[in-house]
Amino acid sequence: MVITPRGRIALAAGASARWASRVTGRGAGAMIGGLVAMTLDKSILGQLGRGRRTVVVTGTNGKSTTTRMTAAALATVGPVATNAEGANMDAGLVAALAAAPDAPLAALEVDEMHVPHVLDAVPAAVTILLNLSRDQLDRVGEINHIERTLRAGLARHPSTVVVANCDDVLMTSAAYDSPRVVWVAAGSGWASDSVSCPRSGEIIVRQGTDWYSTGCDFKRPDPDWWFDDTHVHGPDGLSLPMSLTLPGTVNRGNATQAVAAAVTLGADPAAAVAAVSAVEEVAGRYRTVQIGAHTARILLAKNPAGWQEALSMVDRDAAGVVIAVNGQVPDGEDLSWLWDVRFEHFDSVPVVAAGERGTDLAVRLGYAGVEHTLVHNTLAAIASCPPGHVEVLANYTAFLQLNRRLPK
Repeated sequence: MVITPRGRIALAAGASARWASRVTGRGAGAMIGGLVAMTLDKSILGQLGRGRRTVVVTGTNGKSTTTRMTAAALATVGPVATNAEGANMDAGLVAALAAAPDAPLAALEVDEMHVPHVLDAVPAAVTILLNLSRDQLDRVGEINHIERTLRAGLARHPSTVVVANCDDVLMTSAAYDSPRVVWVAAGSGWASDSVSCPRSGEIIVRQGTDWYSTGCDFKRPDPDWWFDDTHVHGPDGLSLPMSLTLPGTVNRGNATQAVAAAVTLGADPAAAVAAVSAVEEVAGRYRTVQIGAHTARILLAKNPAGWQEALSMVDRDAAGVVIAVNGQVPDGEDLSWLWDVRFEHFDSVPVVAAGERGTDLAVRLGYAGVEHTLVHNTLAAIASCPPGHVEVLANYTAFLQLNRRLPK
């Protein structure tokens, strides 16, 4: 990797800004360090990415988890640069790559709308496409627009191997014309945003796991990789036991895409599966902590599809479930999506609505027929539950606020 003199000055200034942010307690400094470096040299992202074999991971849900798994799998091949804390726009990518200048491999989580210009700057060896569903319409717009943007971005880079979820209609469309695609049956528990074909506008018909468009020859490709309850399966009869530490079927899909990407870059399949299986938490997600008389497992959910997956992971034998919802700009200030989430299946566990918008959530729970209490402070909501284990589901800023107050 060759950095220009201007680039070296930019990185030094970024490192100073990052140090200042940390010592003054303002944060980890990744974003400010990256922003300063990019301000001084607009080409710094491309310089840092040059000469590495990079995996770009994108999608509405599961980016951080899949990136963490991909980094773990790639680490069986060599040192890996990665944005482990989830700073997935340009400044975060600069900071991640600058932090590991000699790593020959990179696993980068990238915001969906940033993928095209990131691929222009960083020639990705592999691009992982997870899923697309509605998320913060005020910021990213309609998902059909995102699909077309991703499709156009990939068309400019035919050399990248696209590891795409063939169970997701929109991501399949984004990858469909690419010359080098590895199809993964990673699952799709949310179909409400892909009832019509993104290419013809006609109806998508679903038959079991298969789907097809009534308006053209667009249909679910045959997968190269897939998983079941016990194994991951790949090309040429490959079948390996896979027992994950992280919960949920969705994470088995994330792991399968991570393994497929790592194997594409030369990882031994068994070593890659072992590496993703050992991932225990992702930037505070899924961890269990002791809070007074309770143990609490923390789950993050940010949009209807993510909430549906998180709800499926909830332990129904827990002493209580705390659901914390804020409505700040990073969350999306419009919480009408609460009405798209099925909360109706809580009937045997105490539920507490929490967060700055806990009242909105309480109204939704009331209409769902869910017995609940309302305690806005999330820690107080946990304390209000009977002693024992508590499941905590929180959206983005509620999750961050809670994690700042929990023991590391």
